[in-house]
Amino acid sequence: MSLDAHTPMPGRGFADRIVRRGPLEAIATTIIAAGVVMLMQPFSLTLYSWSFATTLFGTVLFTIVSKVRE
Repeated sequence: MSLDAHTPMPGRGFADRIVRRGPLEAIATTIIAAGVVMLMQPFSLTLYSWSFATTLFGTVLFTIVSKVRE
């Protein structure tokens, strides 16, 4: 029994369509960029204090998302 490439897979729900690599990589990249901007701004010590945690979170998220299927 073989699956046709053009036949939609049964059981592909809403979550399977949302959890895809492309959009999640874009979100992770945006979080990393926000962390870098927070690091380089001269106005708020609170933003500067959270910049490393934000950048680290984005990097970990990107690493996890890179393992998700296309």
